[in-house]
Amino acid sequence: MSEPRWLTDDEQATWRAYLRATHLLTVQLGGELQRNSGLSHADYQILVQLSEAADRRLRMSELATSTQSSRSRLSHAVARLERAGWVVRESCPTDRRGAFAVLTDTGLATLAAAAPGHVDGVRTHLFDQLTPDQIHQLRQVSEAVAGHLEPLVDAVDA
Repeated sequence: MSEPRWLTDDEQATWRAYLRATHLLTVQLGGELQRNSGLSHADYQILVQLSEAADRRLRMSELATSTQSSRSRLSHAVARLERAGWVVRESCPTDRRGAFAVLTDTGLATLAAAAPGHVDGVRTHLFDQLTPDQIHQLRQVSEAVAGHLEPLVDAVDA
């Protein structure tokens, strides 16, 4: 058995700073979203995905993938959004087991009301803290890591 590839001191400090920053950013933005609009971050993400889809509808399986959620968790979230009147489920005419999630006009209005505050929080807590070069670097780093991980995660989900 080979020796573990331990992190260097610099890598360890970077890893911990990354974990701390992403956790704090997620908590801050999630709290603001909940206080300002009554939406959880997961609910907001579902509404955004539906708002950007053709006819404001996605198959539940596609929505689960695009929100990086399990089908079970997504089903519970969509049920909650249905009770609020923001989403409706429609059966798929070509696949009796399939269903669509469809964003209602009320759901779109809820998203439209929540979006300015959320975007302001993202700008305030992330982008205003970085230089233009750091923003570019953050995107490059994020795309590199995501590009490495997406095929691995997709293989596990399959």
